[in-house]
Formats: sequence, C-alpha cells, structure tokens
Amino acid sequence: MNNQRILLAIALLALPACSGPPSTPTPSAETAATTPAPVASAAATVASASTPVTAPSAAPSAPAAAAGKTDAAPKSDESKLEGISPLPAAGQLPAGKWLAGVNYRPLVPAQPTDAAPGKVEVVEMFWYGCPHCYALDPYLESWRKSKPSYIDFKRVHVTWQAIHQSHAKMFYALQALGKEEAVHSEVFAEMHDRKNYLFAQGNERETLAAQVAFVKAHGISESDFTNAYNSFTVQTELTKADELVHRYKVEGVPLMVINGKYVTDVNMAGSQANLISIVNDLAASEKSH
Repeated sequence: MNNQRILLAIALLALPACSGPPSTPTPSAETAATTPAPVASAAATVASASTPVTAPSAAPSAPAAAAGKTDAAPKSDESKLEGISPLPAAGQLPAGKWLAGVNYRPLVPAQPTDAAPGKVEVVEMFWYGCPHCYALDPYLESWRKSKPSYIDFKRVHVTWQAIHQSHAKMFYALQALGKEEAVHSEVFAEMHDRKNYLFAQGNERETLAAQVAFVKAHGISESDFTNAYNSFTVQTELTKADELVHRYKVEGVPLMVINGKYVTDVNMAGSQANLISIVNDLAASEKSH
C-alpha cells in the first residue's frame, strides 16, 4: 500500500494541472506519449493531465503542495484562442499587461451569472483532491479577505467522476451547514498533509464513514452532516455544479471564471500571484462597463 501511495503521489505531482475527462474519446499522439502507466490498486488510477483524473488513493507530498507550486509552463491546448473573435476595445485590459489568448481567454458564449446588480462574479472551479488547488488556496484565502467589495466570490466543486462527486457532496454539505469557511482549508490539509482522501473507491458506505469521522473531529455532529449530505439542497447544488462544469467547459482545475465572460488559470497567468492580479484586473474591467 505504501509503495502504491508513493507511485500515485509521484504521478499526481507530474501533472501540470488536475484535469477532467478529455473533450474527445480518442487521445492524441501527444497525450498518449505523456500518459503515465496505470498503477494497479483497488483505488482508481491516476491519469495524465489530458485524461480523466480518477480517484487517487494517496496525496502528493505535502512539501511540494505547501511550497505553492506554480504551473508556469503553458498548456499545449488551453493557451490557444480558437474560434474567438478579437475583444472589442472596451473589453481589452491595459495594453502590454495581459494578453487575451495568452494570460486569459474569453468564454464563448458568455454565461449568465448569479451576481447581484453592481457586483462582478468570480468563480473558482476546484477539486479538493487536486494538489494545484491546494497550492492556490492560501493565495485565494488572502485575496478573499482584501478583495474589492464589488467582487462576489464563490467556489464550485467539479463533478467529473466518482471521487470528484463524492468530494463535491461533502463540500456542499459543509456549505449547507454554514461550515464551508471554517472547515474548507482543513479538508485540504486532511487530504494533502495527512494523506486521507476521504474516499473509498466503489464503497459509498466507507466513503461516508471517513467523511463523518473527519467532520466530527471538527465539531460537526454525524446527524447534522448526514442529513445535509442526503438533502435535496445538496443534490440541487451538485446538479448546478455539474451544469457549470459543462457551461464553463472545465477541463482542468483550478480554473477562475470572471463574470461568466473570461477564464484564466495559473498556467496562463504564470504564477499564483499573477493569477490574482489578472482576476482583479478583469473584474475591474467588468465593473467599469
């Protein structure tokens, strides 16, 4: 088991981002060449950044995540601006600072938001099991406390496969209980520092038991959590999250979506700090319109 965990950890750290299902069923030659060999275990295998990430049974090493790993190398597909007309002058950011198609890209078609009038919605698409989401989280937490008041920030957990759906269900249960803010960073720490992924491949009962044990350790009663976990409210949030994954064409996380019009990530930005700066600039541009 320890050897399997080490192999899975190495495989995860090799990914430029945590990725979802490919847009086409047949991988390209480049994808095939970069896909690591599967690890045989009861847990699901870890795939390359161009193929679905299924259930890892182990986390990447804590030091690598805690160091704030940046995804500076551009992705071969995500940095292209395909089939998108140039932005109108009013939509351009300050010349020479950020480039459309390089540092961010328009989302086509633009999507509606839930932001109130006068607010600009910023969404982080994430997965608790993603080491890159874990590395970005401290930057987002710091930014969240000092962001402009007109920015309406929210997180959406991806729902690609069984492990993502399980973690999403936990996230929305915590949210329904009003515990998201208090426990969010602790969930990341549990998975990436303590190597407990709160998921048992193919066993919903063991998965729920692991999650119940975790939330009880953080002052949440089993009955409160299970009631929320199985509630209509959480099921509705899961459905909404799944819709957003498709509407935003999310193929990798973490991904930032600004006002339903633009997307950017650490790869495009060059660093976590740059990502925050781009988000602020895009949001300010939206606010001024």
